[in-house]
Amino acid sequence: MTGIDSVQLQQVIVHKVGNPSRGEDLKLSANPLTLNDDIVRALLTKYFLGPFNENEVYHFTHISDVQMNEVYSFVRKIFEDRESFLQQSALLAQFLYSKSTHVKVKEGEFYVVLFEDVPFEGDFIRAVGLFKSETKETFLKVFQHGQSWEVIQEEGVNINKLDKGCLIFNTNTNEGYKVCVVDATNKQNDAQYWVTDFLQVQPYSDSFHHTDKYLSLCKSFITNEYPEKFDVSKSDQIDMLNRSMEYFKTKEQFSIEEFTNEVIHHQEVVDTFMDYKKNFESSRNFEIQDEFAIHVSAVKQQQRAFKTVLKLDKNFHIYIHGRRDLIEKGVDEMSGKKYYKLFFDEES
Repeated sequence: MTGIDSVQLQQVIVHKVGNPSRGEDLKLSANPLTLNDDIVRALLTKYFLGPFNENEVYHFTHISDVQMNEVYSFVRKIFEDRESFLQQSALLAQFLYSKSTHVKVKEGEFYVVLFEDVPFEGDFIRAVGLFKSETKETFLKVFQHGQSWEVIQEEGVNINKLDKGCLIFNTNTNEGYKVCVVDATNKQNDAQYWVTDFLQVQPYSDSFHHTDKYLSLCKSFITNEYPEKFDVSKSDQIDMLNRSMEYFKTKEQFSIEEFTNEVIHHQEVVDTFMDYKKNFESSRNFEIQDEFAIHVSAVKQQQRAFKTVLKLDKNFHIYIHGRRDLIEKGVDEMSGKKYYKLFFDEES
């Protein structure tokens, strides 16, 4: 998130949340932090807000009524009465503790923060932030001792690596607010307690999420299902990755029929892709539309994950940007080693 210099930290409290399945405790703080140091306030603001992408917007959900979503309910009371901040922060910590029973969930510090003047969708609004730091790093501290210098080790939190975060904006109250989410750890499906069990949020059905999720679907299918079901080489996979990304970079509107014709081509592969899409949507509890406007920011974000590098043993890395027809694969009869033959016009 950018433009956060004007953000004000109104209140910050820290609770210690363990994993009850390992006998770890929940330790509630009696008072919010005393933030008299401007440097510390600035560092905390960067730590809390820096990792968020304001284009990725979610909302709270519940199987029957969003009013029954626990986090939604606690946060709404903070927005309505800031004097309830301490009480509601304790209830949030207790609820998180009850959802932290998976074996992979780590003990950590749970921050509840009330912000003012957070930039969002062209305005500056109030927000509540929920953050959890689970990963500790070792630092060396150099200090003066008499006429000499000594070094000791200390453990702490890297302010450039937020583990888990949720930023709830005081807007769209009846629809479950507008929410941004960070979850940098426990990304396995069986350990996504932060998003699915604690927050219970789902993405807004907008062009950013449709673009982002469809590119994730394509990458997952091409790297996992495609080589498993069909006899394809790594260069064939890279070729389809390139065609997928090129489609999203050059089109303004997505059409499933156009995409399968231009990118996937073969009907058998298309049928397998459509089955994979259904399972992909079901496992993640959302549906991707067959037609939507392509969001440029989502394409740029996903482009970093589309790796089109052919790695040959530890000797060669070949970057493939297109023209699969100019690559030929074979096996040398004398040595039995595999080879690629590349056709080109000029060397630079």
